[in-house]
Formats: sequence, C-alpha cells, structure tokens
Amino acid sequence: MYINPRRSFLYRLSAVAALLARPGNALADPVASDDARLDTGYRDYGALRGYVARPKNAAEKLPAVLVLHEQRGLNAHTEEVGRRTALGGFTAVVPADATMERLIILVNELASTAKVGYIGFGDMASQLATRSDKFAAAAIFYGEVPDVLDVPRIKARLLLHYAERDPRINTAVPAYEGALKAAGVQHAIHIYPGTERGFDDHTAGARYNKEAAELAWDRTMTFLKDALR
Repeated sequence: MYINPRRSFLYRLSAVAALLARPGNALADPVASDDARLDTGYRDYGALRGYVARPKNAAEKLPAVLVLHEQRGLNAHTEEVGRRTALGGFTAVVPADATMERLIILVNELASTAKVGYIGFGDMASQLATRSDKFAAAAIFYGEVPDVLDVPRIKARLLLHYAERDPRINTAVPAYEGALKAAGVQHAIHIYPGTERGFDDHTAGARYNKEAAELAWDRTMTFLKDALR
C-alpha cells in the first residue's frame, strides 16, 4: 500500500516542514519551450487538441502522463509542467479546453498502448480518478475532494498535494482520507506549511513557494516513476 506512514492528518501537517530539504527530482529552473532535449508540439486527439512533449529520440514506448490545467486553461505554466514531466521519461499530453467526456476518450486511447497517469490542478483533476479506471496513478494539487460515495471507483494510486492556507478544501480532507482508507485506495497526502493554492506555479507571483514547489515536484516524479514503470 502506498500510504503515508504518519498516523494522523494533523501530524502530517506539522511534520512536513522537516522534509523541505529533501533532494531528488527537485524543480530547478523552468524548462524552456525550445529545450533541445525534447520534442514538443500540438497534436489532435479526435475532438481534443493537446500540447505534447517527450524526450527526443526516445527508443522505447513511454508511459503517458496527462497534465490537466485549472480554470485558466492551457497556458505557459501548464505547458512548462508538460515539458518538465517529459524530462522525467514520459510522454506528456497537456489537453486544451478539455471536458470530462473528452478526457475519458483520450485516456482510453492512450491506455490502449501504454500505462497512463496524470498530474492535475484543481477540481476536475480531483474528479477524474473517479470517472475512469484506466489510470495507474494520479498526482493531484489542491482540488476539491470527490464525493465520498465515489471514492470506491478510484483504481489509481493517488498522491495528493494541499496548501495549508486553503480552508475550504482542507476541511473536507480528513473525511476523504477516511474514505480512501476504507476503499483500499493506495494514497499519500501532503499539506505544505505556509502555502496558498497555486504554491507550485512559478508564474503565480507571491503565492509561489519555491521550497514547497520543489518538494512537491520531487515527490510527484518519484511517485509517477514508481507507479508507471
């Protein structure tokens, strides 16, 4: 089971500060759009258009990772997350203006030839794991939790990132955690002290928290590499 070993939600909240120096896959400078290590461009998947990034000259079939934007839509930040994901050894697909129905069609297509996971930001990302059993893993940032009655539908391993200063979301997390445990869903939950929603986004001005962003990215890459390979 991929379950955070700390015994309680509140204990994780206070203890995570000690982990902020963790090394590994940490985010350094943003990955440029013309990074020579990558092949990038736009591709149509039926009615859905997406930005795709993958390691240049990759010899083998790579696992696919969707990168789901929040309300602002596909933008420079989510494209950069796609490139950063690709450098981890994945084919990253960043859908534009995706509906839930189109996302499910897309994941069905991708899952026919490769393992599929996703990195998601916001409410749609939180719901998607309850709507498709094709995902092997999902790393989700600060989305509104699904209805606890939908939790048993989740087949993916989950890595859940939350900002400490997001009370509307966080008040529902303990019940969500209980439902995940009851359903036997493999999961880990992390709350980042002193952060606000958007702490991971280097374009978000004062909300960006470099230490928390690097730790969350390190955890995300370690998780996806373990779950999708």
